[in-house]
Amino acid sequence: MQVLIALLLATLVYDQPAVVDTIYVSNEQDNTVAVVDGATMTLSATIDVGRRPRGMALSVDRKILFVAEGDDNRIDIVDVAKRQVIGQLPSGADPEFFVVHPDGKRLFVANENDNLVSVVDIAAGKVIGTVDVGVEPEGLAVSADGRFVACTSETTSMVHLIDARTLELVDNLLVDTRPRAASFSTDGKQLWVSSEIRGTVTVFETATRAQTGKVEFELPGIRREGVQAVGMAMSRDGATVYVALGPANRIAEVDVKTLTVRRFYLVGQRPWHVALSADQKRLVSANGNSGDISFIDLENQQVVKSLPVGRGPWDIVIGP
Repeated sequence: MQVLIALLLATLVYDQPAVVDTIYVSNEQDNTVAVVDGATMTLSATIDVGRRPRGMALSVDRKILFVAEGDDNRIDIVDVAKRQVIGQLPSGADPEFFVVHPDGKRLFVANENDNLVSVVDIAAGKVIGTVDVGVEPEGLAVSADGRFVACTSETTSMVHLIDARTLELVDNLLVDTRPRAASFSTDGKQLWVSSEIRGTVTVFETATRAQTGKVEFELPGIRREGVQAVGMAMSRDGATVYVALGPANRIAEVDVKTLTVRRFYLVGQRPWHVALSADQKRLVSANGNSGDISFIDLENQQVVKSLPVGRGPWDIVIGP
């Protein structure tokens, strides 16, 4: 009897569907999105998209992948099940990065050449508003409650806080030179902003907009100008932020509470963006100059594989 029960339990466990990540990587020089099987860490498909794909995001229902096509001035709509482009959305000029609002109805798009953030109604397929920001807007983040959108402006060295409902500019905050990425903490109380040229991350309190801290990165044998903070990913529990350090070829693991670097991971050449797996046990970086992605096992604190995906990997999104 015990043997039969054990066999039944084993069968039930075996029959349960496994949670498998699918990894999407925009290759800005190939005009493709690479699709990677997270379970086997192998390339499973390549999707042809528009010219110079960079920022990407999944729809709220995770059935659509939106891809910013910088040289085509549009957002491609990719059906993740069919693995093909099924439509386009207007984006304003030169879209580099964007976010999907938690309401699932709108995109907020950084228009680098026009110094604007365009707001796109997904269902209507049109731009329904714009917000004037600083010079060369790039990074965007939206708070989990959908109240605020943050936009970084590289040349102005500012992060702009936008009211997502009224589309009014709430505040302009000075940061270090050439800010790239922005990220709200999971509880929305903090805003993190990376600065490429200074190689720092500045932390603000969202409610008061007061600067509460700064993270600096130092690597033995690498000059300060070679450490450039770009893409970021925050863990679901809000305890850790991972920061891509560009030409330093490293990912920094930062303790949110103490604002100190726990460790560095050596990855491919010039990582731009990073993303966490659904179980939060793995981090993947898109390495622009080496044409690959790096898989980091966070439990064992080591890089376990590098996988070629195309020319100029830029952004990375992980979905089901």
